[in-house]
Amino acid sequence: MIHQNTIRVGISHGDINGIGYEVIMKTLLDPRILEMCTPIVYGSPKVAAYHRKALNINNLSFNHIRSTKEAHGRKAHIINCIDDNVRVELGKSTRDAGDASFAALDRACSDLQNGFIDVLITAPINKDNIQSESFNFPGHTEYLAKIFNAEDYAMLMVSETMKMGVVTTHIPVAKVAESLTKELILSKIKIIAKTLQQDFSITKPKIAVFGLNPHAGDNGLLGTEEKEIIIPAIEQAKKEGIIALGPFPADGFFGSEDYRKFDAILAMYHDQGLIPFKLASFERGVNYTAGLPIVRTSPSHGTAYSLAGEGVASPESFRQALYLAIDIFKNRKIYAEISKNPLRKYNINPNQVDESVDIEAGDD
Repeated sequence: MIHQNTIRVGISHGDINGIGYEVIMKTLLDPRILEMCTPIVYGSPKVAAYHRKALNINNLSFNHIRSTKEAHGRKAHIINCIDDNVRVELGKSTRDAGDASFAALDRACSDLQNGFIDVLITAPINKDNIQSESFNFPGHTEYLAKIFNAEDYAMLMVSETMKMGVVTTHIPVAKVAESLTKELILSKIKIIAKTLQQDFSITKPKIAVFGLNPHAGDNGLLGTEEKEIIIPAIEQAKKEGIIALGPFPADGFFGSEDYRKFDAILAMYHDQGLIPFKLASFERGVNYTAGLPIVRTSPSHGTAYSLAGEGVASPESFRQALYLAIDIFKNRKIYAEISKNPLRKYNINPNQVDESVDIEAGDD
Protein backbone atom coordinates (compact mmCIF):
# COMPACT_ATOMS: atom_id res chain seq x y z
CA MET A 1 0.00 0.00 0.00
CA ILE A 2 1.06 3.60 -0.56
CA HIS A 3 2.37 5.39 2.52
CA GLN A 4 -0.20 7.94 3.61
CA ASN A 5 2.26 10.82 3.20
CA THR A 6 3.22 9.91 -0.36
CA ILE A 7 1.70 12.14 -3.04
CA ARG A 8 -0.14 10.04 -5.63
CA VAL A 9 0.54 11.57 -9.03
CA GLY A 10 -1.90 10.52 -11.75
CA ILE A 11 -0.63 10.82 -15.34
CA SER A 12 -2.93 10.53 -18.36
CA HIS A 13 -0.94 9.22 -21.33
CA GLY A 14 -2.29 11.65 -23.96
CA ASP A 15 -2.02 10.85 -27.67
CA ILE A 16 -0.40 7.43 -28.09
CA ASN A 17 1.13 8.41 -31.46
CA GLY A 18 2.97 11.45 -30.10
CA ILE A 19 5.79 12.00 -27.61
CA GLY A 20 3.66 11.54 -24.49
CA TYR A 21 5.08 8.18 -23.47
CA GLU A 22 8.61 9.31 -24.27
CA VAL A 23 8.54 12.33 -21.96
CA ILE A 24 6.71 10.35 -19.27
CA MET A 25 9.24 7.51 -19.30
CA LYS A 26 12.28 9.79 -19.52
CA THR A 27 10.98 11.68 -16.49
CA LEU A 28 10.34 8.53 -14.48
CA LEU A 29 13.84 7.20 -15.21
CA ASP A 30 15.10 9.63 -12.58
CA PRO A 31 15.05 7.62 -9.29
CA ARG A 32 14.52 10.82 -7.29
CA ILE A 33 10.98 11.05 -8.70
CA LEU A 34 10.00 7.85 -6.91
CA GLU A 35 11.29 9.28 -3.64
CA MET A 36 8.96 12.28 -3.77
CA CYS A 37 5.78 10.71 -5.16
CA THR A 38 4.01 7.59 -6.40
CA PRO A 39 3.40 7.97 -10.16
CA ILE A 40 0.39 6.19 -11.65
CA VAL A 41 0.08 6.29 -15.44
CA TYR A 42 -3.40 5.95 -16.91
CA GLY A 43 -2.79 4.34 -20.27
CA SER A 44 -1.82 0.95 -21.65
CA PRO A 45 0.95 -1.48 -20.66
CA LYS A 46 0.99 -2.70 -24.27
CA VAL A 47 1.38 0.81 -25.69
CA ALA A 48 4.01 1.63 -23.08
CA ALA A 49 5.97 -1.48 -24.10
CA TYR A 50 5.73 -0.46 -27.75
CA HIS A 51 7.21 2.95 -27.03
CA ARG A 52 9.84 1.54 -24.69
CA LYS A 53 11.03 -0.78 -27.47
CA ALA A 54 10.90 1.93 -30.14
CA LEU A 55 12.94 4.25 -27.94
CA ASN A 56 15.27 1.52 -26.66
CA ILE A 57 14.46 2.32 -23.03
CA ASN A 58 15.42 -0.83 -21.14
CA ASN A 59 15.91 0.41 -17.60
CA LEU A 60 12.32 1.32 -16.79
CA SER A 61 9.47 -1.05 -16.08
CA PHE A 62 5.90 -0.30 -15.04
CA ASN A 63 4.08 -2.16 -12.30
CA HIS A 64 0.75 -3.18 -13.88
CA ILE A 65 -2.14 -2.54 -11.49
CA ARG A 66 -5.93 -2.60 -11.78
CA SER A 67 -6.58 0.22 -9.33
CA THR A 68 -4.69 2.70 -7.18
CA LYS A 69 -5.27 0.44 -4.16
CA GLU A 70 -2.61 -1.88 -5.56
CA ALA A 71 0.01 0.83 -5.92
CA HIS A 72 3.16 0.66 -3.82
CA GLY A 73 5.74 3.33 -3.18
CA ARG A 74 9.06 3.63 -5.07
CA LYS A 75 7.60 2.13 -8.24
CA ALA A 76 6.12 3.52 -11.43
CA HIS A 77 2.63 2.10 -11.95
CA ILE A 78 0.34 1.83 -14.94
CA ILE A 79 -3.41 1.19 -15.14
CA ASN A 80 -4.81 -0.17 -18.39
CA CYS A 81 -7.60 2.09 -19.67
CA ILE A 82 -7.89 1.07 -23.33
CA ASP A 83 -8.50 -1.89 -25.62
CA ASP A 84 -5.40 -4.06 -26.02
CA ASN A 85 -6.02 -4.18 -29.77
CA VAL A 86 -5.44 -0.45 -30.19
CA ARG A 87 -2.92 0.31 -32.92
CA VAL A 88 0.02 2.64 -32.43
CA GLU A 89 0.94 4.63 -35.56
CA LEU A 90 3.78 6.93 -34.58
CA GLY A 91 3.50 10.46 -35.91
CA LYS A 92 -0.09 10.10 -37.15
CA SER A 93 -3.39 11.51 -35.96
CA THR A 94 -5.87 8.63 -35.77
CA ARG A 95 -9.29 7.90 -34.36
CA ASP A 96 -7.81 5.16 -32.16
CA ALA A 97 -5.37 7.65 -30.67
CA GLY A 98 -8.15 10.11 -29.90
CA ASP A 99 -10.29 7.43 -28.25
CA ALA A 100 -7.31 6.22 -26.22
CA SER A 101 -6.54 9.78 -25.10
CA PHE A 102 -10.05 10.28 -23.78
CA ALA A 103 -10.32 6.86 -22.13
CA ALA A 104 -7.21 7.51 -20.05
CA LEU A 105 -8.24 11.08 -19.20
CA ASP A 106 -11.73 9.96 -18.18
CA ARG A 107 -10.42 7.25 -15.85
CA ALA A 108 -7.83 9.57 -14.31
CA CYS A 109 -10.43 12.28 -13.67
CA SER A 110 -12.76 9.76 -12.08
CA ASP A 111 -10.02 8.63 -9.70
CA LEU A 112 -9.14 12.24 -8.93
CA GLN A 113 -12.78 13.01 -8.13
CA ASN A 114 -12.88 10.05 -5.77
CA GLY A 115 -9.65 10.96 -4.01
CA PHE A 116 -7.72 7.94 -5.30
CA ILE A 117 -4.97 10.21 -6.65
CA ASP A 118 -3.86 13.62 -5.38
CA VAL A 119 -2.87 15.51 -8.52
CA LEU A 120 -3.15 15.06 -12.29
CA ILE A 121 -0.59 15.61 -15.03
CA THR A 122 -1.95 15.41 -18.56
CA ALA A 123 0.33 14.41 -21.42
CA PRO A 124 -0.46 16.21 -24.70
CA ILE A 125 -3.58 15.35 -26.68
CA ASN A 126 -4.56 16.12 -30.25
CA LYS A 127 -7.46 18.55 -29.90
CA ASP A 128 -8.96 17.30 -33.17
CA ASN A 129 -8.90 13.50 -32.97
CA ILE A 130 -10.13 13.43 -29.36
CA GLN A 131 -13.41 15.12 -30.29
CA SER A 132 -16.46 12.90 -29.72
CA GLU A 133 -19.85 12.90 -28.01
CA SER A 134 -18.01 12.50 -24.70
CA PHE A 135 -15.38 15.16 -25.40
CA ASN A 136 -16.66 18.26 -27.15
CA PHE A 137 -14.24 20.84 -25.82
CA PRO A 138 -11.43 23.00 -27.25
CA GLY A 139 -8.92 21.34 -24.93
CA HIS A 140 -8.04 19.91 -21.52
CA THR A 141 -8.68 23.19 -19.71
CA GLU A 142 -12.34 23.53 -20.66
CA TYR A 143 -13.02 19.82 -20.14
CA LEU A 144 -11.55 19.82 -16.63
CA ALA A 145 -13.48 22.96 -15.71
CA LYS A 146 -16.70 21.20 -16.71
CA ILE A 147 -15.87 17.92 -14.95
CA PHE A 148 -14.89 19.63 -11.72
CA ASN A 149 -17.72 22.20 -11.79
CA ALA A 150 -15.51 25.27 -11.99
CA GLU A 151 -17.36 28.25 -13.44
CA ASP A 152 -14.35 30.54 -13.08
CA TYR A 153 -10.94 29.24 -14.12
CA ALA A 154 -7.86 30.41 -15.95
CA MET A 155 -5.12 28.88 -18.05
CA LEU A 156 -1.87 29.91 -16.40
CA MET A 157 1.46 29.22 -18.09
CA VAL A 158 4.18 28.88 -15.48
CA SER A 159 7.98 28.98 -15.62
CA GLU A 160 10.86 30.29 -13.56
CA THR A 161 10.77 33.42 -15.71
CA MET A 162 7.08 34.34 -15.63
CA LYS A 163 3.49 33.32 -14.99
CA MET A 164 1.21 34.13 -17.92
CA GLY A 165 -2.59 33.98 -17.80
CA VAL A 166 -5.01 34.65 -20.64
CA VAL A 167 -8.53 36.04 -20.62
CA THR A 168 -9.71 34.19 -23.72
CA THR A 169 -8.19 30.83 -24.59
CA HIS A 170 -9.05 28.60 -27.53
CA ILE A 171 -11.25 30.83 -29.64
CA PRO A 172 -10.72 32.40 -33.09
CA VAL A 173 -8.87 35.72 -33.04
CA ALA A 174 -11.84 37.30 -34.85
CA LYS A 175 -13.99 36.66 -31.76
CA VAL A 176 -11.59 37.95 -29.12
CA ALA A 177 -12.75 41.58 -28.94
CA GLU A 178 -16.46 40.71 -28.76
CA SER A 179 -15.75 38.14 -26.04
CA LEU A 180 -14.08 40.59 -23.68
CA THR A 181 -16.15 42.06 -20.87
CA LYS A 182 -15.30 43.85 -17.67
CA GLU A 183 -16.73 40.94 -15.70
CA LEU A 184 -14.65 38.33 -17.55
CA ILE A 185 -11.39 40.25 -17.14
CA LEU A 186 -12.11 40.91 -13.47
CA SER A 187 -12.84 37.22 -12.95
CA LYS A 188 -9.46 36.22 -14.43
CA ILE A 189 -7.63 38.82 -12.34
CA LYS A 190 -9.27 37.49 -9.17
CA ILE A 191 -8.53 33.87 -10.04
CA ILE A 192 -4.87 34.63 -10.71
CA ALA A 193 -4.55 36.69 -7.52
CA LYS A 194 -5.99 33.83 -5.47
CA THR A 195 -3.87 31.15 -7.11
CA LEU A 196 -0.71 33.18 -6.57
CA GLN A 197 -1.51 33.28 -2.86
CA GLN A 198 -2.93 29.78 -2.43
CA ASP A 199 -0.83 27.78 -4.89
CA PHE A 200 2.42 29.76 -5.13
CA SER A 201 2.64 31.20 -1.59
CA ILE A 202 2.96 34.81 -2.76
CA THR A 203 1.47 36.98 -0.02
CA LYS A 204 0.98 40.22 -1.94
CA PRO A 205 0.90 39.32 -5.64
CA LYS A 206 1.36 42.04 -8.24
CA ILE A 207 -0.41 41.44 -11.58
CA ALA A 208 0.23 43.20 -14.89
CA VAL A 209 -2.74 43.45 -17.28
CA PHE A 210 -2.26 43.88 -21.01
CA GLY A 211 -4.29 46.02 -23.35
CA LEU A 212 -5.97 44.50 -26.38
CA ASN A 213 -4.97 47.00 -29.07
CA PRO A 214 -1.57 48.21 -30.27
CA HIS A 215 -0.09 50.70 -27.80
CA ALA A 216 -2.91 49.72 -25.40
CA GLY A 217 -5.30 51.77 -27.53
CA ASP A 218 -3.38 55.05 -27.42
CA ASN A 219 -6.09 56.64 -25.28
CA GLY A 220 -8.84 55.54 -27.65
CA LEU A 221 -7.09 56.35 -30.91
CA LEU A 222 -6.50 52.70 -31.80
CA GLY A 223 -9.48 51.14 -30.06
CA THR A 224 -11.78 51.72 -27.12
CA GLU A 225 -11.65 48.36 -25.34
CA GLU A 226 -9.01 49.62 -22.90
CA LYS A 227 -11.05 52.63 -21.78
CA GLU A 228 -14.44 50.92 -21.81
CA ILE A 229 -13.64 47.41 -20.56
CA ILE A 230 -10.07 46.74 -19.40
CA ILE A 231 -9.41 49.82 -17.23
CA PRO A 232 -12.76 49.52 -15.40
CA ALA A 233 -11.91 45.87 -14.62
CA ILE A 234 -8.51 46.88 -13.25
CA GLU A 235 -10.02 49.65 -11.14
CA GLN A 236 -12.60 47.27 -9.71
CA ALA A 237 -9.88 44.75 -8.88
CA LYS A 238 -8.02 47.48 -6.97
CA LYS A 239 -11.18 48.30 -5.02
CA GLU A 240 -11.32 44.64 -4.00
CA GLY A 241 -7.76 44.76 -2.65
CA ILE A 242 -5.91 43.26 -5.61
CA ILE A 243 -2.70 44.79 -6.92
CA ALA A 244 -3.51 44.90 -10.63
CA LEU A 245 -1.77 47.41 -12.89
CA GLY A 246 -2.12 48.38 -16.54
CA PRO A 247 -3.22 48.15 -19.25
CA PHE A 248 0.25 47.74 -20.73
CA PRO A 249 1.11 47.40 -24.44
CA ALA A 250 2.45 43.86 -24.78
CA ASP A 251 5.35 44.66 -27.11
CA GLY A 252 6.94 47.36 -24.97
CA PHE A 253 6.26 45.39 -21.82
CA PHE A 254 8.54 42.57 -22.89
CA GLY A 255 11.00 44.79 -24.73
CA SER A 256 11.72 46.70 -21.52
CA GLU A 257 11.81 43.51 -19.39
CA ASP A 258 9.28 45.07 -17.03
CA TYR A 259 7.68 41.62 -16.82
CA ARG A 260 10.31 40.83 -14.19
CA LYS A 261 8.62 43.28 -11.81
CA PHE A 262 5.37 41.31 -11.65
CA ASP A 263 4.30 38.02 -10.14
CA ALA A 264 1.94 37.29 -13.03
CA ILE A 265 0.73 38.75 -16.30
CA LEU A 266 -2.76 38.67 -17.78
CA ALA A 267 -2.96 38.75 -21.58
CA MET A 268 -6.19 39.32 -23.45
CA TYR A 269 -5.91 36.39 -25.85
CA HIS A 270 -3.98 33.17 -26.47
CA ASP A 271 -1.15 34.21 -28.79
CA GLN A 272 -0.63 37.59 -27.13
CA GLY A 273 0.47 35.77 -24.00
CA LEU A 274 1.77 32.42 -25.18
CA ILE A 275 4.10 33.61 -27.92
CA PRO A 276 6.36 35.58 -25.52
CA PHE A 277 5.97 32.91 -22.86
CA LYS A 278 7.11 30.10 -25.14
CA LEU A 279 9.93 32.19 -26.58
CA ALA A 280 11.27 32.61 -23.06
CA SER A 281 10.29 29.29 -21.49
CA PHE A 282 9.33 26.66 -24.07
CA GLU A 283 11.71 24.01 -22.73
CA ARG A 284 10.64 24.35 -19.09
CA GLY A 285 7.16 25.87 -19.32
CA VAL A 286 4.14 24.30 -17.63
CA ASN A 287 0.43 24.69 -18.32
CA TYR A 288 -1.50 24.99 -15.04
CA THR A 289 -5.27 25.27 -14.73
CA ALA A 290 -5.93 27.85 -12.00
CA GLY A 291 -9.29 28.01 -10.24
CA LEU A 292 -10.02 24.29 -10.10
CA PRO A 293 -10.66 22.47 -6.81
CA ILE A 294 -7.98 19.98 -7.88
CA VAL A 295 -4.37 20.32 -9.06
CA ARG A 296 -3.71 19.74 -12.76
CA THR A 297 -0.59 20.54 -14.74
CA SER A 298 0.63 19.71 -18.23
CA PRO A 299 3.76 20.28 -20.31
CA SER A 300 3.57 23.39 -22.45
CA HIS A 301 4.21 21.53 -25.72
CA GLY A 302 1.92 19.46 -27.93
CA THR A 303 1.99 15.94 -29.34
CA ALA A 304 5.05 16.71 -31.52
CA TYR A 305 4.22 14.00 -34.05
CA SER A 306 7.35 14.81 -36.06
CA LEU A 307 9.52 13.71 -33.12
CA ALA A 308 7.55 10.61 -32.14
CA GLY A 309 9.69 7.50 -31.83
CA GLU A 310 12.94 9.37 -32.56
CA GLY A 311 14.14 9.47 -28.96
CA VAL A 312 15.00 13.17 -29.16
CA ALA A 313 12.05 14.74 -27.31
CA SER A 314 13.03 16.67 -24.18
CA PRO A 315 11.24 15.61 -20.98
CA GLU A 316 12.04 18.89 -19.23
CA SER A 317 8.61 20.49 -19.56
CA PHE A 318 6.88 17.32 -18.37
CA ARG A 319 9.34 17.01 -15.48
CA GLN A 320 8.63 20.59 -14.46
CA ALA A 321 4.88 19.87 -14.68
CA LEU A 322 5.34 17.02 -12.22
CA TYR A 323 7.42 19.13 -9.84
CA LEU A 324 4.91 21.98 -10.01
CA ALA A 325 1.94 19.70 -9.29
CA ILE A 326 3.67 18.39 -6.18
CA ASP A 327 4.65 21.88 -5.02
CA ILE A 328 1.13 23.25 -5.49
CA PHE A 329 -0.39 20.29 -3.66
CA LYS A 330 1.88 21.01 -0.69
CA ASN A 331 1.32 24.77 -0.86
CA ARG A 332 -2.45 24.30 -0.79
CA LYS A 333 -2.16 22.26 2.39
CA ILE A 334 -0.08 24.98 4.01
CA TYR A 335 -2.46 27.69 2.81
CA ALA A 336 -5.43 25.78 4.23
CA GLU A 337 -3.72 25.52 7.60
CA ILE A 338 -2.81 29.21 7.64
CA SER A 339 -6.38 30.14 6.67
CA LYS A 340 -7.66 28.20 9.67
CA ASN A 341 -5.17 29.83 12.02
CA PRO A 342 -4.21 33.24 10.62
CA LEU A 343 -1.35 34.78 12.60
CA ARG A 344 -1.40 38.07 10.76
CA LYS A 345 -3.64 39.91 8.35
CA TYR A 346 -2.20 42.06 5.59
CA ASN A 347 -3.94 45.28 4.67
CA ILE A 348 -2.93 46.31 1.17
CA ASN A 349 -3.92 49.53 -0.55
CA PRO A 350 -3.53 48.83 -4.29
CA ASN A 351 -3.80 52.55 -5.04
CA GLN A 352 -0.56 53.21 -3.14
CA VAL A 353 1.50 50.61 -4.98
CA ASP A 354 4.39 51.86 -7.09
CA GLU A 355 3.22 51.83 -10.71
CA SER A 356 6.47 53.15 -12.18
CA VAL A 357 7.15 51.05 -15.24
CA ASP A 358 8.83 52.46 -18.31
CA ILE A 359 7.11 51.06 -21.38
CA GLU A 360 7.11 52.62 -24.82
CA ALA A 361 5.31 51.45 -27.91
CA GLY A 362 8.43 51.61 -30.06
CA ASP A 363 7.09 50.42 -33.43
CA ASP A 364 6.24 53.70 -35.15
